[in-house]
Amino acid sequence: MYRLNNRAFEILRAEVQNCSGVDQVSKIEQQLVIKRLEKMRSCKGDAATLDELRDTVVDVYPQFSEKALKLAARANQPPGIFSKLKWTVMFLTSSAGVIWLVNLPFPMIRRPVAEKAPILLLPSFISMDYHYRGAINAVEQADQLVNKATSSADIDRGAGKVKEAQKHLDNLPVWFLGYYPQTYCGLFACTWKFTLDEFEQARQQVARMDAKVFQEKNAFGSLNKGEQTLEGAKQQYQQAKNASEREKAIASWQAAIDSLEQLPNVTLSAETAEIKLKAYKRDFENARIGTFIAAAQEFDIEAEQTKQKQPQAASQLWQQAITRLGEIPQENPRYLEAQKLLTSYQIKISSVVDQRSGTLIESAKQFAFAAAKASQNPPHSAIEWEKIEQLWKKAIAQLESIRVEEPGYLEAQKLLATYQTNVGIVQTRFSAEQESQEILKAANRQIQNLIASPPSDRNQFKGEMQGIINQLRTIKPGTTAYAEAQQLLTAAYKKLK
Repeated sequence: MYRLNNRAFEILRAEVQNCSGVDQVSKIEQQLVIKRLEKMRSCKGDAATLDELRDTVVDVYPQFSEKALKLAARANQPPGIFSKLKWTVMFLTSSAGVIWLVNLPFPMIRRPVAEKAPILLLPSFISMDYHYRGAINAVEQADQLVNKATSSADIDRGAGKVKEAQKHLDNLPVWFLGYYPQTYCGLFACTWKFTLDEFEQARQQVARMDAKVFQEKNAFGSLNKGEQTLEGAKQQYQQAKNASEREKAIASWQAAIDSLEQLPNVTLSAETAEIKLKAYKRDFENARIGTFIAAAQEFDIEAEQTKQKQPQAASQLWQQAITRLGEIPQENPRYLEAQKLLTSYQIKISSVVDQRSGTLIESAKQFAFAAAKASQNPPHSAIEWEKIEQLWKKAIAQLESIRVEEPGYLEAQKLLATYQTNVGIVQTRFSAEQESQEILKAANRQIQNLIASPPSDRNQFKGEMQGIINQLRTIKPGTTAYAEAQQLLTAAYKKLK
C-alpha cells in the first residue's frame, strides 16, 4: 500500500498550482512540492496523515488551503468495511438480477441459456425439482384422501392437497418436459421424468379430484342438513302433546329420511348415510307405529266422551282409530296389540251404529206417518201438497243417512223405495192442483168478460162459451177446483141450449 494514493495526489497538486505564481521562483517552489508528493506517492507504507501532508507543503506554501489538506487526507484513507460491503452488495445484486433475468419462465430466454450456460439456470432446476417432487407427493396424497376417503376430515385434507398439487403443477414450465440437464442432474440426481402426456394426465387427475371434492362437500352439506332436520323432528316428536302434533313431527321425520336417501350414490356421504339410515328407519318405524296406536287411543277416549250425545261423531272417531291401526304392518312387533284394539273399537262402533240406524228408521217412520195422515181426505190445496211432500222428503233424508255397514240398511232401503214412490205421487197431485187452479182462474176471467161484453152474434157467443167449456173439462178430478169447474160446466151447457 502506497503512502499517498492517486486521488489524494491530484487534490494536492491542484491546490499547489492554485498557490503557485508565474515567475521563475514560483515554478521552482511548485516543482519542489510536487517532487515531495510524488516521492510520498511512490513510497510504500502507512497512509500519510493530515499532519504529514501539512508538513510537506506548509513550509513552501504557508497559505496552503486547510480544506484541500483535509479533503486529500480523507481521500488517502484506505477503504473501510462498509465500503467493501457496499461493493459486495452491488455485485451480488447485479448477479442476482442477471440470474433472475435468465431464469424467467420464457422458452426464448431459457433455451439459449440452457444450451450455452446451463449453470445459470440452477435456480430453475432447483425449483423444477422441488415442484416436481411436491406435485408427485401432493397428487398421491390427494388421491388417497379423496378417492379413498373415510370421513369428511379426509375430504377437507384432500382438498388442501389438491390445491397444493395444482400449485406445484402450475409452477412446472411445460418447456422443460423431456429436457434433462446433464450437468445439474449428474450432481444432484434429478427426479423429474414427466412427459407431456404424463403431465396432462396429472393435471386431469387433479381436476377430477377437485371436482370430486366439490361434490363431496355439497353432499356432506346435504347430509348435515338432513341429519339436523331429522334430529329436529325427533325432538318435535318427543315434545308433542297430542296426536296431531306427533303426526306433524312424523311427517318431518319422513321428509328428512327421504332427503338422506336422495344423496348421490357415488359420494362418501351416501355411504355414510346408508349406514345411519338403518338406525334412522328403525327409530322412525317405532315412532310411527307408536303414533298410530297413541292416536287411536286418543280417538277412543274422545269417542267415549261423545257417544251419548253425538253417536254419529263417536262412530266417526272410532272409524278413524280403526283406520290408524289398520296401517300397522303384520311384521311389526306391536301388530297383535293393534289388532286387539282394532277389534274392541269395531265392537264399540257396532253398538253405536245399531242404535243409530234404529233411531233413524224410527224417525223416518214418524215423518212418513205425518205425511200420510196429512194426505188423507183429498182434495188439498197446492200449499198443503207441498207440505206433505216436504214431510216425505224428511223421512227419505233420515233413511239415506244410514250407511251400508249398518244393520238397519236393508230395512231402510225398502222403506226408501216406498217413500220415494209416495213423493212422486204427491208431486203429481201438487202439479195437478196448480194447473187446475190456473185453468179455473182463466175460465172465470173469460166468463166475466163474456158477461160484461156479450157479443151480438149468437154464433160468436156459442164459440166463446165452447172454449170456456173445453178449458173446464181439462180440470182433473181430485183437485179443489174440480167441484167448481163442474158447476160452471153445467151452467155453460145451459147457455148453449
